[in-house]
Amino acid sequence: MSVLDSLAGTATAGTLYGIGVGPGDARYLTLRAAGLVQAVDVVAYFAKIGSPGNARRIVAPLLVAGRAEMRLEYPVTDEVPADSLDYQQKIGGFYRETATALAALLRQGKSVGLLAEGDPFFYGSFMHMWRRLSADFPVEVVPGVTGMSGCWTRANLPITWGNDALAVLPGTLGEDELVERLRLADAAVIMKVGRNLAKVRRAVETAGLLSRAVYVERGTMADERILPLAECGATGAYFAMVLIPGEGRRL
Repeated sequence: MSVLDSLAGTATAGTLYGIGVGPGDARYLTLRAAGLVQAVDVVAYFAKIGSPGNARRIVAPLLVAGRAEMRLEYPVTDEVPADSLDYQQKIGGFYRETATALAALLRQGKSVGLLAEGDPFFYGSFMHMWRRLSADFPVEVVPGVTGMSGCWTRANLPITWGNDALAVLPGTLGEDELVERLRLADAAVIMKVGRNLAKVRRAVETAGLLSRAVYVERGTMADERILPLAECGATGAYFAMVLIPGEGRRL
């Protein structure tokens, strides 16, 4: 066994692995994550209707022939407001059904690697499976490079200096609340931009931060775009965020 093999380790029967696959470029996977993608009995991943699944795309170069896969297709994503009753009922039911399906595999003694874009414990669907299954089955969470880390690195944008306080905000917040929280932060990352881009831009401008704000779309991916937020249109990509770097102590 090589040193890399020993670092990556093997998969244990009946265990659920939450595998953080990073921001988009497969080269940012950890050794443990890459090893598990090749070792687990079943690779499971979430996907939008009509999409191959971004997490699945990231690990494609690592998948071995014949590896069993489980595609978990969301009934809805960003086309329905996340705070609507319709969204909550559909996604809640989907998560319950998904947890039941994963539990059946685990009871059969299968090791299951559930892929998570970025880090599994950061705005990820994996957390809903962890909440439902961790009391009954062994679960190992493999941390990954977050999307925001990948994006600020690709934008060549140091995000916090000295005592800067960083706020991570979902773009789904109301405009007034975004403004209020931005005014309290030294640096900020605004996630879940997509269809909220126009609102996010107004909030950033109202908070007096537009000149520092950078829009990053599909960071680390082949079709990456990086530009000042002031130059953006009204709608952003699903995989996009806004970065506002701090201006703290520089020695």
